[in-house]
Amino acid sequence: MELKSNHSSPVLTDPAPVNKSRLGIPSGLLPYSQQGPSFSASGKYISIPRKKPGKLDDVRSNGWLDAMKSSSPPRKKLIKDFSLEVTAAADDSESPYCSWMLKYPSALYCFGQIVKQHASNKKIAIFLDYDGTLSPIVDDPDRALMSDATRSAVRNLALYFPTAIISGRSRDKVFELVGLTELYYAGSHGMDIMGPVNSNTVSDDHPNCVKSTDQQGKELKLFQPAREFLPMIDEVFRTLVENTKGIEGAKVENHKFCASVHYRNVDEKNWSTVAQCVHDILKDYPRLRLTHGRKVLEVRPVIDWNKGKAVEFLLESLGLDSSDDVLPIYIGDDRTDEDAFKVLREKSKGYGILVSSVPKETKAVYSLKDPSEVMEFLKSLVRWKEQDEAEIA
Repeated sequence: MELKSNHSSPVLTDPAPVNKSRLGIPSGLLPYSQQGPSFSASGKYISIPRKKPGKLDDVRSNGWLDAMKSSSPPRKKLIKDFSLEVTAAADDSESPYCSWMLKYPSALYCFGQIVKQHASNKKIAIFLDYDGTLSPIVDDPDRALMSDATRSAVRNLALYFPTAIISGRSRDKVFELVGLTELYYAGSHGMDIMGPVNSNTVSDDHPNCVKSTDQQGKELKLFQPAREFLPMIDEVFRTLVENTKGIEGAKVENHKFCASVHYRNVDEKNWSTVAQCVHDILKDYPRLRLTHGRKVLEVRPVIDWNKGKAVEFLLESLGLDSSDDVLPIYIGDDRTDEDAFKVLREKSKGYGILVSSVPKETKAVYSLKDPSEVMEFLKSLVRWKEQDEAEIA
């Protein structure tokens, strides 16, 4: 993979003129209306005393609780509803799930159409989320392990197509979980992208790039658009750990460029306490923002960067961004993957595939039910490519 970019760090400090590259990523500093004493005039970070928690009305009035509930329907209810849906589907073509499938058809059922009408004579690039896509959603994030069969399918996929994992987890953690050196990895929702040091366009002193080595000692170059936020995220992580330790079931993770507070194992009556804890901490950090995932609150830098931008950057790095014979495919299950689906849909270039067993609003074009169907779809791509090459030979 060749890293090339014109991007300077798209971070927020004082308001400044904004210039944009081809990808629409600011090459100057982005303005932000809120002011806060997070940094001194010299730019040095200043630690701020924590405030005592405010009233729970704060998180109710700003919609946090509603967002938490809408993005995190009860697990048992989902299973029950889906079972009823599948049972009813055989006799009721008007069931909600069947109606949804008409709008977002199965990528497995439509595989022949995808490869014949859209992939023929094109270079395919594959982008994959991890949790809920390659691995099942489980109560303990540390136990979200992909199967050996799925790992084998992804390894074979990478033999034929450029393949990248774009995860909300830290890059190091998702690499540890996947364990394949053939892939490209983007952690922290694309804010930490790994590639080889063979670029002719990114200088060693580029503000967003640093050199590193992998576990095999191979030299790498990392693209990190939120690099200067590392001390701030680390401090927020430590504060979140301290302030949530009294909430049973709450778990805080440091994903390097974002901090996540999981409430999957927290009693729903205590969700407001989790939300208020995060809310009170963020009051002191106007350069950080909250995003909602599946039973997780994520604290991220306020920069013009997301999984969609990461897809654009990787396509550019691979030299696949300006060609009409490229078909990017992004497979993901979470709200954060919608940024990538949106990019592919708006550019009319490639397809998003949503992994979901229940109806959801999405910018994707196709759907798959669960990680087992994702594995079958990836295996189908490999078989198709092998047959295609055999016919050419």
